[in-house]
Amino acid sequence: MTLALGAIADDFTGATDLANTWAKEGVKVAQLIGVPEDVTELGDAETVVVALKSRTAAVGKAVNNSIEALNWLRRRSARQIVFKYCSTFDSTPSGNIGPVADALADELGADFALVCPAFPANGRTVYQGHLFVGNALLSESSMKDHPLTPMRDANLVRLMNAQSRHEVGLVPLQHVQSGSDRIRSRIEEIRSRGARYAVIDAISDDDLRAIGSSAFDHPLVTGGSGIGMGLPENFRTSGAITKASLPVAPNIAGRDLVLAGSCSAATRTQIAVAKDRWPARKLNPDRIAEGSGEVEAALDWAVGQPNDTPILIYASDEPDEVARVQSRHGAETAGRQVELALGKIASCLSDSGFSRIVVAGGETSGAVVSALGIRVLRIGPEIAPGVPWTEAIDGKPHALALKSGNFGAESFFVDAFGMLP
Repeated sequence: MTLALGAIADDFTGATDLANTWAKEGVKVAQLIGVPEDVTELGDAETVVVALKSRTAAVGKAVNNSIEALNWLRRRSARQIVFKYCSTFDSTPSGNIGPVADALADELGADFALVCPAFPANGRTVYQGHLFVGNALLSESSMKDHPLTPMRDANLVRLMNAQSRHEVGLVPLQHVQSGSDRIRSRIEEIRSRGARYAVIDAISDDDLRAIGSSAFDHPLVTGGSGIGMGLPENFRTSGAITKASLPVAPNIAGRDLVLAGSCSAATRTQIAVAKDRWPARKLNPDRIAEGSGEVEAALDWAVGQPNDTPILIYASDEPDEVARVQSRHGAETAGRQVELALGKIASCLSDSGFSRIVVAGGETSGAVVSALGIRVLRIGPEIAPGVPWTEAIDGKPHALALKSGNFGAESFFVDAFGMLP
């Protein structure tokens, strides 16, 4: 099989986000969980998004896994590679985006790549090289206190320069809004000065489409899901990508479950809305760390709830309480223990008939999908910008919505189940 586009995402919700973007563009896309086996069946997919759990992994592991995914995509003759990371550039000055981008560019022999996490539909825009969340700079948004990747700097040129071995330039908005030819001219100016990357401004979908058009011959493109919006059209002219029908919702029987591990402000609000409607249970991270039967108690509680209503199990909390838990148990240890607990809950409740599952949080989504043993997802219709329903096409039947913590309206959980037949 020959692929037109291949993508490597640094977490599971981010992979779903990009796959959703391509599905809305009428592209036949498959999402794979982890580095796939060579025998993985892709059906009629024209593009593939490989979902890794590398955003907060050790740098060496993140690089190695990304190269393994790249090699798999290249064996399928993928003609352009997208390195997908979060639209809030969750990476800190010492993060993995720069090292992974460097390694992918080296492998591809690419002397230049764009850097663009913009996703205007969810309020993520880039202007003069600075990342905005809504009307606030990234460094003034709720992301500044993220428990794993606190973002205290909104200057993407500075962040990428800190992470990469190479120089980083800027393509400002006035060039972007002058069209793809002007973008390419600016890129050539930056390359001639020896820079390997350029942060590129974008405040609208039209900007992203112009950027995609300008990058038709780039071996590597990096950014959020928005950067993928304008890329498929480059391949339609050659017939490498056809126009597919819009995706349909998964038709899976079973009980409804929400598992939330994200501590983002958006997820906490969504939990508050759901708690007013459905049975809900909050996990105690101290009891999880102590091995005090917290998971078993949650499972007993869950199977005892009425069959005709969704249920919510969550570990999300306010930043001050998250900080206290991390101080008692260590940030990485505490987070990993909660992820494993939610993954075990998902696996056990799947055996009890819970097969329609919404997951909030990138790390949580990785733990849940891994625990369920799912390797390939079909992309369904969009619930909210960046978040579709998906359907497992290997193993037991599951409908899954994998939500980045910051995405979705207050009623997201309720809206999600309302879409299923």
